[in-house]
Amino acid sequence: MSPTANATTAAHRRRRPAWRRRRALAGWLLALPFTALFAAFMVGPLTASLALSFSDATSRDLRTPFAVGFVGLSNFVDLFSDEKFLRAIGNTLYFAGVGVPLTVAVAMLIALALNNGITRFRTLFRVGFYTPVVTSIVAIAVVWKYILEPDGLLNQGLAALGVTGPDWLHDTGFAMPSMILMAMWRNMGTLMIVFLAGLQGLPAEVYEAARMDGANSFQRFRSLTLPLMRPTILLGCVLISVYYFQFFEEAFVMTGGGPLDSTLSITYFTYNQFGYGNYGYASAASYVLAIAIAVVTLVQFRVLRPKD
Repeated sequence: MSPTANATTAAHRRRRPAWRRRRALAGWLLALPFTALFAAFMVGPLTASLALSFSDATSRDLRTPFAVGFVGLSNFVDLFSDEKFLRAIGNTLYFAGVGVPLTVAVAMLIALALNNGITRFRTLFRVGFYTPVVTSIVAIAVVWKYILEPDGLLNQGLAALGVTGPDWLHDTGFAMPSMILMAMWRNMGTLMIVFLAGLQGLPAEVYEAARMDGANSFQRFRSLTLPLMRPTILLGCVLISVYYFQFFEEAFVMTGGGPLDSTLSITYFTYNQFGYGNYGYASAASYVLAIAIAVVTLVQFRVLRPKD
């Protein structure tokens, strides 16, 4: 290579880092508004709440923040000796443990039906199933509350069949199943869209080969659809589990956490503690929920991740 060519190459190499630095600087400048807002409204409050969870902060300390004392893990220890919080944990696990598998199963069945069955009105059905997702949860809860009242639409329909319906929202045996049913109806549209997109992306030639080998519909679903859909199912389970573990509006609007705390969730318990002014205690409860969601997500990744 000639000396002139070597000099040109060296100059180009010297200019490249400067160009990269300018590009990185431009990127950070463009991201600065979001970064500042994220730090102010997300990172800051998260850090403050973590600090509060190890303190005895109450509403009395608002004007004297330096009077807040460090209590270590005392709040967390007290939580797990609090019968109301333990009841909230049980209710949350019940709500998520029943609601997540039920929602996933129903959404998968609807997605399979739309993918393999009706084609002419597929868009209409997709819009119909997805509409509850974009509707305010408070509005949905109010409507369902009227439906599930003792003289509501559901019991009127049962009465027409000669059946006396229960007091759905004021009976400890029916209140939580009623809210699970409502949550499933509202959220199955999200998973239906996700699953339908995944099904439409599966290779058609694999199914054609399976049909030629004599595999029936159930065998194709078990041996082809489920293994190929594992990444999509994992995504759906993680998304819907986070929602179910944070359920609050349903109980707040429909039952107030009752009857007898049978619909009290961890988020509702945390909300109440903040209302009582127990900020350190409430922050600790919120972090218990965050840890529980992280653990469940890790388990889902271990169980549902695609096999090599």
